[in-house]
Amino acid sequence: MSESNIEAKKILDNLNTAIIVIDKALTIQFANDAGLALFETGYKQLHAQPLNDFLTQNVIDALPIESAIDEGEDFTETEVRLSFKDKRQVLVDITVTNIILNKKPQLMFEIKVIEKQQQISRQNQQNAQHFAARELVRGLAHEIKNPLGGIRGAAQLLEKELDHEQKEYTQLIMEQSDRLRNLVDRLLGPNSRPIIANYNVHQAIEQVRILTRAQFGETINIVRDYDPSIPQVMVDKDMLQQAVLNIVRNSVQALTNAKTTNPQIRLVTRVDRHVIVYKEHHPLVAKIKIIDNGPGIPTEIRDTLFYPMVSSKDNGTGLGLSIAQTLVNHHRGKIEVESRPGHTEFVIYLPIEKQEFI
Repeated sequence: MSESNIEAKKILDNLNTAIIVIDKALTIQFANDAGLALFETGYKQLHAQPLNDFLTQNVIDALPIESAIDEGEDFTETEVRLSFKDKRQVLVDITVTNIILNKKPQLMFEIKVIEKQQQISRQNQQNAQHFAARELVRGLAHEIKNPLGGIRGAAQLLEKELDHEQKEYTQLIMEQSDRLRNLVDRLLGPNSRPIIANYNVHQAIEQVRILTRAQFGETINIVRDYDPSIPQVMVDKDMLQQAVLNIVRNSVQALTNAKTTNPQIRLVTRVDRHVIVYKEHHPLVAKIKIIDNGPGIPTEIRDTLFYPMVSSKDNGTGLGLSIAQTLVNHHRGKIEVESRPGHTEFVIYLPIEKQEFI
């Protein structure tokens, strides 16, 4: 590859817009980094492959691709819902331009994900609200712990003055005080600082899979779809495992409570490029997806899903996802969620500091 071509590729790879080039046979000839991220695959898996291996046929049929090929007409389509074979759906604007590449007519797709900016704005707002809610909870929790300690201490002193039958009541006071203290400690979340080291994220996911299988047996089908080429990530392995476990348990409960037919949880790993996490740009991140085929998240709690004490379950504490969010935040990462009936997808983003991925 000539020096000018290398520089041109660098420019294309730094674009946030996905660039995909196909030939008349609808075979993919080129994709920049944003295009690889959109298709969630590597260049070797994408190059020279038919477009309809990745997109559903109804998407391809809905676009005027044949006219663009046969008559050389460029076109632009806005708010197109791209449906991928892996059941992902992405809302995009598409511009298709006729070009000559390697002396052959080609079509260049410029695909801009229009949900991204909305997501970033929504995430920043939700993160600010989440932070404010946690600070409020922390303040209340500390205020509650002080009188709880006094109540328990007074019950201990009182117990020494009572006969055996009356001690039953002081025992009840102490037990309930301990229960409330444990709840408050859980509300406060993890206080220890993460012990960061290079770690293979698949080890944490596998531990979660083994724990889930041991607890629930074969009642839920757990499918693995890993990208083994993901480099090691700087994380606290215990915190990462706990975050993934909390989300998987949430999925298990949703599937169980809804009595979903053929319940399934998919554990997927991929890389993504040029990702904004709370206003910070990361050239490369690892993505861990936990996908279930349950009933979906109720609309009324989606915007507050990661708040403490928010739950759609009758006996739920609403702490699992809140703690998962806090643990991931310790790693400068984020959690996104997309949900509709039959498909709920949690995605953990973890920055990869060194670009070792090929």
